[in-house]
Amino acid sequence: MAAAMETEQLGVEIFETAECEENIESQDRPKLEPFYVERYSWSQLKKLLADTRKYHGYMMAKAPHDFMFVKRNDPDGPHSDRIYYLAMSGENRENTLFYSEIPKTINRAAVLMLSWKPLLDLFQATLDYGMYSREEELLRERKRIGTVGIASYDYHQGSGTFLFQAGSGIYHVKDGGPQGFTQQPLRPNLVETSCPNIRMDPKLCPADPDWIAFIHSNDIWISNIVTREERRLTYVHNELANMEEDPRSAGVATFVLQEEFDRYSGYWWCPEAETTPSGSKILRILYEENDESEVEIIHVTSPMLETRRADSFRYPKTGTANPKVTFKMSEILIDAEGRLIDVIDKELIQPFEILFEGVEYIARAGWTPEGKYAWAILLDRSQTRLQIVLISPELFIPVEDDAMERQRLIESVPDSVTPLIIYEETTDIWINIHDIFHVFPQSHEDEIEFIFASECKTGFRHLYKITSILKESKYKRSSGGLPAPSDFKCPVKEEIAITSGEWEVLGRHGSNIQVDEVRNYVNPGEVTRLTDRGYSHSCLHQPGINKYSNQKNPHCVSLYKLSSPEDDPTCKTKEFWATILDSAGPLPDYTPPEIFSFESTTGFTLYGMLYKPHDLQPGKKYPTVLFIYGVVFLPQVQLVNNRFKGIKYFRLNTLASLGLKFEGAFKYKMGQIEIDDQVEGLQYLASQYDFIDLDRVGIHGWSYGGYLSLMALMQRSDIFRVAIAGAPVTLWIFYDTGYTERYMGHPDQNEQGYYLGSVAMQAEKFPSEPNRLLLLHGFLDENVHFAHTSILLSFLVRAGKPYDLQIYPQERHSIRVPESGEHYELHLLHYLQENLGSRIAALKVI
Repeated sequence: MAAAMETEQLGVEIFETAECEENIESQDRPKLEPFYVERYSWSQLKKLLADTRKYHGYMMAKAPHDFMFVKRNDPDGPHSDRIYYLAMSGENRENTLFYSEIPKTINRAAVLMLSWKPLLDLFQATLDYGMYSREEELLRERKRIGTVGIASYDYHQGSGTFLFQAGSGIYHVKDGGPQGFTQQPLRPNLVETSCPNIRMDPKLCPADPDWIAFIHSNDIWISNIVTREERRLTYVHNELANMEEDPRSAGVATFVLQEEFDRYSGYWWCPEAETTPSGSKILRILYEENDESEVEIIHVTSPMLETRRADSFRYPKTGTANPKVTFKMSEILIDAEGRLIDVIDKELIQPFEILFEGVEYIARAGWTPEGKYAWAILLDRSQTRLQIVLISPELFIPVEDDAMERQRLIESVPDSVTPLIIYEETTDIWINIHDIFHVFPQSHEDEIEFIFASECKTGFRHLYKITSILKESKYKRSSGGLPAPSDFKCPVKEEIAITSGEWEVLGRHGSNIQVDEVRNYVNPGEVTRLTDRGYSHSCLHQPGINKYSNQKNPHCVSLYKLSSPEDDPTCKTKEFWATILDSAGPLPDYTPPEIFSFESTTGFTLYGMLYKPHDLQPGKKYPTVLFIYGVVFLPQVQLVNNRFKGIKYFRLNTLASLGLKFEGAFKYKMGQIEIDDQVEGLQYLASQYDFIDLDRVGIHGWSYGGYLSLMALMQRSDIFRVAIAGAPVTLWIFYDTGYTERYMGHPDQNEQGYYLGSVAMQAEKFPSEPNRLLLLHGFLDENVHFAHTSILLSFLVRAGKPYDLQIYPQERHSIRVPESGEHYELHLLHYLQENLGSRIAALKVI
């Protein structure tokens, strides 16, 4: 349930809304008659859904993504660059690699549409559904991957090497390097292996692209794609059948880091190799090692698991132990011909908890551009203190069992080698993790410059350029004793705000900023808008890709040329270059939503979207459904609304770019105040539009939205007639540490908040009428476990309260199986029809 307190935005972007349409009706309104939807049988609804699937496919995000520009360096050729990207072709629904050629000149007389050319020859990139390994299934859940085919790729500019995972294998091809650019699709080369199980998280070594690393059975392996040499680097996992006896992993991000912090990898190649006097090279990998021996094991039993009768997971519930984590480093020695000579496993010179006191989570990690330091972004358990640290490779010593030899190795490291805390910030609310961190190449040995986004200073997330002095620590390891918390802190020499104001620089997983390091950065100028208003944009500055859409138009992807005058290189202007994906414009038979806003009683401006009924009839009141955070398959349900006439939909986003101060009102109080905002939004709309029937309001959401749907029916059954809750948390002490403690604190310190925020503990407050509550849940849910629904049902039965239940035996937290998705949509529409929108629903109320 990652980041319920943030809106889902892709890329580093500024959330904007089109101008709100006001439609204030006269106060002297005649009495309106209720509009009843036509009642369909289950079979008729099924056919209706099938008829709308072509529109659903039309609305799917087929836009290209994961762009990579490569210079052609052909003075006589017509093209300046080749751009690579992932996309689905019109012939199939698999993601694969494409490329387009970018012309050198801009044709101002006509719009240029770039053709998509497949980089890869046809091969089976996706196994049949259900053939994913357990590890792949779980990673796809964490990443919210709903497409099939190639999900991501790694690319090495100098050699033109592509590396990607597809089906059950790892593949590589070359294009755009010294061998030139292909004009025909390439046949991918399988990276052969002796590993019996699935290989995950493959990465090219940036210092030597012949070498790759990957994860196999919770350990790190390396392989040479040219010589086919393969070596296991770490030996922490034993592949035992009993999970309880095999708690360690290397190079793997654990559940909470994946689900709640959007970090999916646990190892990082150093960008540069160190050359030895003999001419050999040292390649380095920084990795995390986890010990989950104190983390509770959850068992999920289901006959649908077929080959295994139960799934078992390490799952740290709020208030319980997290995995114990540390950094380690592998040094890989290769000769001048690239052959492997030796591998040295290294550990920190002192325990992690001594060097990084109070740290609970490694939120991000990587290397500085020259590879002189590894860096890490660290959080304490309460997620109110963030530190950015530099870690020299010298801080690691070879793993040594002999105590005397280990002591000799420790004494060989100078006292001056310590971690360096180059930045720290604290807050009394919480810190939202993002990917906006850019380190500049070092121009001075005793300084480090970087750009970081912070919302702790003003309450809004903005960019800052920070210069820290790399000051030697006062702590002397050779003197004995432990370091003080401030011993490793470096003074900040300069901090410049690049952006400011009551708006947000948003950053979700995978987003970052593009920095021109050729021109010298001096001082920030005025922020210049490069995108058009009224759209949501995701941009890549290479030279300029803009993917944008709004509530009326599907995705469009355009290429722009950014230029600036010689006397002012920071002043950028854009010029349209070409289109990669053209928007087909508004969909036929589709009524786009209207964006509205209102001033709430809390003093904040809240935003929402209103989906009006198709063929709105004057003089009629319509049933209304509120969609709330976490809903799945929403586009199709909206489109069905336009065909299945009569139900109006409404979404209120109470957390859109309002800043940390607004979010802070939710601390320790999840579920206690959100519904007031939703009700206020409904009442505002009803005051502006006379067709909203406040006597027939439903609410539906998934995950946190499912939780709020339950809260809405429990707290305001006078407003909400029907609640449909998908995969809801019902007891916060059963949810994970990273998410729950961020917003609710430790359960021992907020007993009342945990009680008031847990719907299962207040089941007696649900209405006693039947046909008002529908619960939906995947039985194999590894995130919000099915136990949440089971516990709520037990308390509802004890309180004598009615409910309806739909279980999806094959599904995890998200609905993935197409047949399950169709059934979910059918059940949702049928339940709304029978209990909210039709005349038969009105009779049930009497």
